[in-house]
Amino acid sequence: MERLGRPSRYPHPFIHEVKLSRAQRIRGIILGSVLFPLRVALAALFFLIMWPLAWLRVAGLTKEERSRPIEGWRRRLFHPLVLYLSRAVFLSLGFLWVRVKGRRADLKEAPVLVVAPHSSFLDMIVLCQTELATVVSRSENTSLPVIGALLEFNQSVLVSRKDPESRRKAVAELTERLTSGGYWPQMLMFPEGTTTNGSALIKFKPGAFLVGVPVQPVLLRYPNELDTVRWTYKGTAWYEALWHTTSQLYTNMTIEFLPVYVPSQEEKNDPNLYADNVQKLMAKALRLPATDYVMEGGVPVSKLGGLSLALEPPARETLSLLRQHGLEPQHLDAALHRMMDRCKTEPQGSKVSAEELGAILRLRDIQTARDICGLFSKDERVDLRQVFVSVSALSGLVSFRSLLHTAFSLYDTEGRGSLSAEELSDLMGALLGLPQNNTSELYQQASSQGRLTEEHLLRTLTTHPTYQRVVNQYLQPEEASALMADGKAVNNNRNTLNGNTLSSNGSVSYDKKSE
Repeated sequence: MERLGRPSRYPHPFIHEVKLSRAQRIRGIILGSVLFPLRVALAALFFLIMWPLAWLRVAGLTKEERSRPIEGWRRRLFHPLVLYLSRAVFLSLGFLWVRVKGRRADLKEAPVLVVAPHSSFLDMIVLCQTELATVVSRSENTSLPVIGALLEFNQSVLVSRKDPESRRKAVAELTERLTSGGYWPQMLMFPEGTTTNGSALIKFKPGAFLVGVPVQPVLLRYPNELDTVRWTYKGTAWYEALWHTTSQLYTNMTIEFLPVYVPSQEEKNDPNLYADNVQKLMAKALRLPATDYVMEGGVPVSKLGGLSLALEPPARETLSLLRQHGLEPQHLDAALHRMMDRCKTEPQGSKVSAEELGAILRLRDIQTARDICGLFSKDERVDLRQVFVSVSALSGLVSFRSLLHTAFSLYDTEGRGSLSAEELSDLMGALLGLPQNNTSELYQQASSQGRLTEEHLLRTLTTHPTYQRVVNQYLQPEEASALMADGKAVNNNRNTLNGNTLSSNGSVSYDKKSE
């Protein structure tokens, strides 16, 4: 059975390490010491030549003129020069041959090219085979040297991920361009939205499919003995990928243009369905699994019933850190007891610093406390309720029913006996160790006559087929024995553990002797 959050059926697409044998490492050092500086210097030189050419193409144009496709002498003169220089950049980095399969569709056949899998910044070589098709980029990139000028040259659609108004304008601009009937150039998009190791296709974002126009799927492959180009969430860093790639004599790449995909009326009406179907088609052609994994808030997650489930649950990593750095496993229940006491005494002000968390957990190493805080919060302080609830859920120390009772009381801050939609979102975020931004479906399923009671929530989470999977798989400890060294741990479907009991009202009650 697949364990949500620790998938066994699909490979983890967000981790990649370049694995070198001793001979490969020695060879890389010898070749890299010569090829790396030479190739990077050549690539930098070509970029520097492109910089003024890109700037000259738009120099003197008004804002209104830049809002229309640049044609005439500016395109005829500068576009071929930048195209050849772009190819020269990748040639200098070791991409001596790029194999192209299939036929690239013209603009009227397919206004959008959707490219996958997205593995690295080196994927941008595909632009050389698509006549520098227009792209979508973060607006922050316009401030970068050279890159900013090239984005203006490309007349890219710019969007700020932090500004909802910017996203709205970007969607409007995309719609205008893709429905222009050939007035605007072809667009190229990476629908995965982030880089992976190429072992699976993650869920496609709907941006390329919002307008409902035909798209042409484009596959990228790197058929090399040593996979050096990948740059992912964890593992090999971008500069390491650059070093390993430029240290090879050459790097192979294959670009395959698949037949144009024309959406049905149902797909036009539902961009998410359209995106999913194109993802499955491309995954089949690549002989890879099509997954529902996404990168959300900088964290790899899978989606289930609107809930976001971290592929690497923060609570599981927290338990591992606690075992490695000072907290004896048999004292975990005492540490949870102290956290619960603090949460109950300050339910609305339970934000703590790393130092305070370290004191509560009685950790000798403050860095461990900082690492734990970083797993749950991007701020300097973390909501102790979230740490307590999520770690308790995976600790094997208490039944889910009892934990839900305690969590419900912690988030029912006004003592109404019911939760608001916002409070439910906070509670589920604590249980899953990750902010939950789309719990409306769960709220609708669990509420009755406008009220969401503990009883209704428990029933929904334990009987509804979708949410039952979350409780039975994601919120289960891997092995209780891994958490409790004295061998007294039991399955968390029971009601006792190491002297901890459940009170008559179902809340968690800890035996103070364990302290």
